[in-house]
Parts: sequence; C-alpha cells; structure tokens
Amino acid sequence: MPKSYKLISIFLCSFANELKEGARSNGRRCMVYNYYPGCTLSTKAKQLDLYARKSAQALGFTLAELEDWQCCGAVYPLAEDEIAARLSSVRSLAAAKDGKLVTLCSACHHVLKRVNADMAKNKVINEKVNRYLQLPRPYNGETAVIHYLEILRDELGFAALADRVSKPLTGRKIGAYYGCLLLRPAGVMQFDDPENPTILEDFIKALGAEPVVYDYRNECCSGYAALENKESAENMVDQIVASAKAKGAEELITACPLCSYNLTVNATGQQLPVQYFTELLAEALGIKEEV
Repeated sequence: MPKSYKLISIFLCSFANELKEGARSNGRRCMVYNYYPGCTLSTKAKQLDLYARKSAQALGFTLAELEDWQCCGAVYPLAEDEIAARLSSVRSLAAAKDGKLVTLCSACHHVLKRVNADMAKNKVINEKVNRYLQLPRPYNGETAVIHYLEILRDELGFAALADRVSKPLTGRKIGAYYGCLLLRPAGVMQFDDPENPTILEDFIKALGAEPVVYDYRNECCSGYAALENKESAENMVDQIVASAKAKGAEELITACPLCSYNLTVNATGQQLPVQYFTELLAEALGIKEEV
C-alpha cells in the first residue's frame, strides 16, 4: 500500500468515526493495524480479504497493508539452519516493528508468529538472520503478531461486536473448525486453549447464531498432505464433517483458506457448506453485498 494511500485511509477512518459515532460509545479511537494479507488472500481468495477490510471499517479499525510484503513460505521451517526460509517473514515483521501485525490466514499467522518467537528467543537464528538482512536496526522480535479474531475478542470485544450486528444469523447452527495451525504449538501461538478452544464459538454467538461443538473441530484436516496422499485427506475430511453433522451442525466456518478448500473439495461422504469467518462477519454486519 503506498504511503499516501495509507495516510488517507487513517484520516478517513478517524473522520468516519467522528461523523458516525461522535466520541464512540465505548471510548475507543479508530485503530490502525499493520496488515499482512498473505498470498492466498491476495490472489485466489481476494473476496475473503475484502470482507475483512470492509468489516474492519464498519467496526472502527483500519487494516493498513504492509508495503512490499513477501510470501511467508506457508510452512514453518523446523530446522534451525533454515535461515533463508525465515528471511521474508522477518522483513515483514521488521516493517511492523514496535507495533502489531495482523493476519487473517492461519498458515501465515502460524509461520509469522513462530519465526517471530525465533527472533526473540533463539540467539543463533537471530544473529544469522540479522547478519544476512542488514536491516537499519537489528530485529529482535519486537512486533506483536495477532490474528484478526484476536482483535475482535481482545480489543473490540465480542459484546461490542454483537451490538454492531445488523443482520443476526438467528437459527443457524454453525460448527467452528479450528484445525491445527492456530492452536499449536500452544506455548508459542497462545491463541486459545489447544484442547478446548472457544474463540470461534464466541464469535458465532456474537453474530447471533448457535455454535455447535464437536469432537474433530481442532484436528488436522490433512490439507498439506492432500497432493501426496489424497485418500488420507479425504478420510480425515469425512471424519470431521461426520463429527460436526452428528452434533447438529448445518454449516462450518474456518480461519484457514487451505482448510476451507480441503473441507470442500475432499469431502467424499457427507457434506456441509464451508465459509471463511470473514464472509460470515460481513454477512452479519450487513455489508456482504457491498463487497
């Protein structure tokens, strides 16, 4: 995003808040967050990104896209000596230094947060990355990586979100599918309880729908294995969908584009509609048709 556009976006957000809500009923000022969209939401799934941006505007905050961001790599590099695989993530993290970096895609969130932890806690990785990048200032993990859902839960608040809903999803029974990347490893991600998460269920409630809790909601869907072992992915997807339907779910939501694709394409038995959480949010806020 060009700097001039970023400044205009900040101004418009502040101005809109003053016009629409005066000093704002809960005292919050218009917040501007550094935003990392990632490759999928910038190409194949642009609509999901637009739902997020439009919803943010309606809720009183702005997503200011990082300039010249690069692909995070989509998979966290486990080996300590895989320095090159961390470089693009660190460039984005450093660009948002001393602030917060918001993500939408759970895969991007996972990679950026774990690489950030490496830069904060692993001296070997930190020194090698900083030596290679030669940034104006060394980067040591100062940026806070947060997910869009964490803004809704921790900074806006689900009660405030519920107050903004203009088209409540009353009567809909929705199962939340977490998958694995948002929750694990719990010590690094610190997103929610990895065994009994509630953030998506609370999100569903805030939109006026009924959350359905089922056994397979935080199991891996085998999305990464789908190309090499389609049968394994199909088997896992069928178990997830069957588990959700058995508890009464009529649709699923997720925060991972890959999971969304896998749950849709590789369901061979029972099937359920699958939506990305930003699409559901835009619908409940009454702005889906504007995108």
